Amino acid sequence: MGSLDEGPLNLDLEIGLKNGSFELPFEHQPETLAIQDAVKLLLQGLHEDVNREGIKKTPFRVAKALREGTRGYKQKVKEYVQSALFPEAGLDSGVGQAGGVGGLVVVRDLDHYSYCESCLLPFHVRCHIGYVPSEQRVLGLSKFSRVADVFAKRLQEPQRLADEICSALQHWVKPSGVAVVLQCSHIHFPSLDLDSSSDDGFVRLMVSSGSGVFEDERSSLWGEFMSFLKFKGVADGSVKEWCPSVKSKLFLEEDQEMVSAVVTILRSLGEDPSRKELIATPVRFLKWMMNFQNVNLEMKLLNGFNSVKSNGDIKEKRLHCEMKMPFWSMCEHHLLPFYGVVHVGYYCTEGSNAIASSLVKSIVHFYGFKLQVQERMTRQIAEKLSPLVGGDVIVVAEAGHTCMISRGIEKFGSSTATIAVLGQFCNDSSARAEFLDKIHTTTTAL
Repeated sequence: MGSLDEGPLNLDLEIGLKNGSFELPFEHQPETLAIQDAVKLLLQGLHEDVNREGIKKTPFRVAKALREGTRGYKQKVKEYVQSALFPEAGLDSGVGQAGGVGGLVVVRDLDHYSYCESCLLPFHVRCHIGYVPSEQRVLGLSKFSRVADVFAKRLQEPQRLADEICSALQHWVKPSGVAVVLQCSHIHFPSLDLDSSSDDGFVRLMVSSGSGVFEDERSSLWGEFMSFLKFKGVADGSVKEWCPSVKSKLFLEEDQEMVSAVVTILRSLGEDPSRKELIATPVRFLKWMMNFQNVNLEMKLLNGFNSVKSNGDIKEKRLHCEMKMPFWSMCEHHLLPFYGVVHVGYYCTEGSNAIASSLVKSIVHFYGFKLQVQERMTRQIAEKLSPLVGGDVIVVAEAGHTCMISRGIEKFGSSTATIAVLGQFCNDSSARAEFLDKIHTTTTAL
């Protein structure tokens, strides 16, 4: 078996040597191997079995996601821009905003993901770029997103990201000026406290950068650029520390072996772990991860609880619903967060009391704070509730997955719904329809 396993690697070596250049396959590159080893150590620190089927390949998947998500370190703006500058004869006399081809060009709603340098979690960036072409040439529109991606695919913070995009476009395109506005969203750090919640779970920030004719944000031209952009509920750039991890208390005692593992990851991504912005990053990342360690969190509300009694008469049952209960979890395949809401429905007999909402929320909370997959979490919640409510239960989880949008296909705006049914809901389509209609009514009424 050993000789068979080495075949593809030996072939790659032979081809590389014949061509006079060689690059190891991704899975054999030292950086990939170093990240995998570091992730294995982190998983063990979370009390996980690294040989468990669900996470056996997680170290490689994490290495791939992180290296894809920071590929910008090896990319150069010049390679995208130089071949995409097109001649466009415009106002030869120089009349207009800047001569050349003249007026303002605005490219809006470019969605990207970047990795926060303070905590290593991905954050969403919606990028808007305006520029005034000059020298009778324009840049191909798709290249604005390419340039933004070069800098987004690095460890970043919002203002530096905006400045780097603006500066690169000014340098390589040489327009009369460039304006960049970024709308950024960073997830809050979840809390094990059931009573703690923060808006919709995101910190939002807007930052801007300008060059040339856009240097003065009080100018009429900047105002015209902003008039093309419609913002709702976005904070300005005055927030001192936008990453929630910076505001939170760090560990009193860090596991130095786990800290060293994160330092190894940073170095393998091409970063300098001693850079002042990254010195505390390993500990902040571990603070996030330790929320999801595989321990038996206590569900105090279960103590002394009596389950709902049922007399088996379906006609005397009524549907009770608990809607929009928030949860946080972490995908065990990529160690990236997913978050959303859970809806629960169950039948209880007329005259009997429904189980306490706090108990249902506690169960959702409990199964969220683990390395999870959404399908399993939904089933586990249903199975835990089933004996407490007489057997008839339906659970729907709706979530956004950062592994869907910060890597691979980068499908922005996607969400996933999963459903688990037990008892009467298994065979009664009208019961399922009644509950699903209540979800629709609840969400559209907000």
